[in-house]
Amino acid sequence: MGFFDRLSRETESQRQYLLSAPAIQACQRGEVTRERYLAFLHNAYHHVRHTVPLMMACGARLRDDQEWVRQALTEYIAEEYGHHEWILDDIAATGGDREAARLSTPNFETEMLVAYAYDSIQRGNPLSLFGMVWVLEGTSVSLATPLADLIRETLSLPADACRYLYSHGALDQDHLKFFAGLMNRIEDSADQQAILHAARRMYRLYGDMFRSLPMEAS
Repeated sequence: MGFFDRLSRETESQRQYLLSAPAIQACQRGEVTRERYLAFLHNAYHHVRHTVPLMMACGARLRDDQEWVRQALTEYIAEEYGHHEWILDDIAATGGDREAARLSTPNFETEMLVAYAYDSIQRGNPLSLFGMVWVLEGTSVSLATPLADLIRETLSLPADACRYLYSHGALDQDHLKFFAGLMNRIEDSADQQAILHAARRMYRLYGDMFRSLPMEAS
């Protein structure tokens, strides 16, 4: 079994914690509010804007024999750069205030997710970043496009109000193939354990971010 398959199998219970979040369950039933969608976008902005800086931080701490990982990170950075601005566009298209969102404060749970990602890279193994990548991209592939369709239909929104979700549903299909190949090249047991540990924590933290979204009807 390659490490990618092991990563998927050994984090399944934590993945179910994320998928059982009330906000995700409600959206899958077609129960969506503009307030909740805007809250999701606000918090997505506050973690997505750190994606490229986190990848840079990881690259800076890699060993000389991990240059192939650094090369992969440059491809990720080229793909991911500017995606936080797409979220601000979605906020504006949904009727929110773009500049207020940029200046807003994330929910506690989102702030902890970002803080943990930086801390894992700086304090522990920089490859722990890929635990976060697995959680975010793996979730996007299975959820982003169908949830975007439900949100648009329920709230009568234009397509450009869901650019972030639609783009990641499509982009992350290719990203996941690239990610699987990258993970299957990681053979060091300490590196594998660091990624597994970070993924388990990230599923919990990302799930808590969704649990922090408002559930009351509006």
